[in-house]
Amino acid sequence: MNQLQRIVALAEGVLGRDVVGVYLHGSAVLGGLRPASDLDVLLVARRSPTERERSALLGGLLGISGPGAGDGTADRDEDGARPVELAVVVQSDVRPWRYPPVCDFLYGEWLRADYEAGSVPRPEPMPDLALLITMALAGDRPLAGPPPARVLAPVPHTDLVRASVACLPGLLDDLEGDTRNVLLTLARIWSTLATGRISSKDTAADWALARLPPEHRPVLAPARRLYVDCRYSEESWSGELRSRVRPHADRVLAEIDRLSPRNGPR
Repeated sequence: MNQLQRIVALAEGVLGRDVVGVYLHGSAVLGGLRPASDLDVLLVARRSPTERERSALLGGLLGISGPGAGDGTADRDEDGARPVELAVVVQSDVRPWRYPPVCDFLYGEWLRADYEAGSVPRPEPMPDLALLITMALAGDRPLAGPPPARVLAPVPHTDLVRASVACLPGLLDDLEGDTRNVLLTLARIWSTLATGRISSKDTAADWALARLPPEHRPVLAPARRLYVDCRYSEESWSGELRSRVRPHADRVLAEIDRLSPRNGPR
């Protein structure tokens, strides 16, 4: 049984008939998994899990997900398992759509240390769900249940923009430690605001490279190459390139700010 099958089996074993549908999103539906890609899964449930069910989901995911990629130290475990990101939403919380959406349960490898210390995921607002739901709808890759268009409401473009802008402070905090992903995500936010479409990270990088002045291309080009070809353990940035990272990010942020209504009336 592969990882995706194990995730579905875990969800159905814990929540039973209260699983409405399980859907792929992220790299798997935007252009294909890359060497360091997570398995991104959205689970839609009829109700919020109980405390016992939350603990059961968490325990199962700790065994299914390949540890390490969340902190950049590894890409898969020794058995070849990819890191898993699982977001659980209650259907009535996202259909009809409202902003900010609430994520009822979130598992991600970057939080593994917290989970192993006893933390259990709780419901909280998560603007990123606007992007996850949009990708799940566009990808149309159900792992269980009906097609996502029968389960999820479409997200207005204005809320895609709001969600994209809302993640910027956290992204910039990770610029030094997760350089490749931050640069590519900034390119994708710029592309999304300009085109109204969510693209794969490498496609968004191609779009941005065609629009950047020459002095800013040498930073994004290697980030794209690392994403397509390399695991995190193979990533390196020379001192000269590293010195260009922040000026590049500032240039892309200026483009995002130009396209964003965040400084205008709400």
